[in-house]
Amino acid sequence: MINKAVLPVAGFGTRCLPASKAIPKEMITIVDRPVIQYVVQEAVAAGIRDIVLVTHGTKGAIENHFDKHFELEASLEAKGKTDLLEELRSIVPADVNIISVRQPEPLGLGHAVLCARPVVGDNEPFAVLLPDVLVDGEGLEANDLAGMIAAFEASHHSQLMVEEVPHQLVYKYGIVDTGGEIPGPGESRPIAGVVEKPHVDEAPSDLAVIGRYILPGRIFPLLAETPPGSGNEIQLTDAIETLRREEGVDAFRMRGKTYDCGHQLGYLEAILAYGRRHARYGQGFRDLLKRYAEEE
Repeated sequence: MINKAVLPVAGFGTRCLPASKAIPKEMITIVDRPVIQYVVQEAVAAGIRDIVLVTHGTKGAIENHFDKHFELEASLEAKGKTDLLEELRSIVPADVNIISVRQPEPLGLGHAVLCARPVVGDNEPFAVLLPDVLVDGEGLEANDLAGMIAAFEASHHSQLMVEEVPHQLVYKYGIVDTGGEIPGPGESRPIAGVVEKPHVDEAPSDLAVIGRYILPGRIFPLLAETPPGSGNEIQLTDAIETLRREEGVDAFRMRGKTYDCGHQLGYLEAILAYGRRHARYGQGFRDLLKRYAEEE
């Protein structure tokens, strides 16, 4: 079983400026909860119970969000606001641990993952979830992260979650080469490599890596030995390429939908998707959308 997930949240969030100037980008809200809470809920729904936040000294709001707020809970209880109280307490289920480690300086995604080594260890597989991207599993019996974990447990190969993107947009992504054998939704296939932002005419597929990984503990010594690459940063993709040559890496094609909340239009689309079906505000939000559509 994979019980640990690493969430790198130490970045400055420059794509989200000016909103992220004074608050962590991960704390920007989608309807009534921050982006980071949706990502943690995704991991918990897939069976993960240890959430490792790789954070920075300026990101205390993230840790505070998942911590118990005794005074606020006592106030809500005294006022009889039991629904709000239960909502607060359900942010972190009783059997889930939130663990924080610091990334002292921004040395790349690979370095951020390496910072979790003392918690995860070298002998245990784990998940990595990038918090910029929401993976929506609405309507699925089990979410895509759970499917990717099952694929890892069946093949013992590292898994990269991929999504089919429009062919004309492949130049924006890291694109996997599956040797022409394209997996169907919910399926996993070995890869021959990842091409970063290829020219449209040279892309090996239309399957883009979207920020979900299942990796063995073996990745940590590889990261420790990986020299700085682009931007003088330790690149996770470099260590994954070494892992691919040594023991193989698979691409898991997701079934759900993604929203890139590190980009303003992706963030707005996420609000539309989650707002329309919200249990409390959904109907009112749909009415607002209809009213504004009629005014155009």
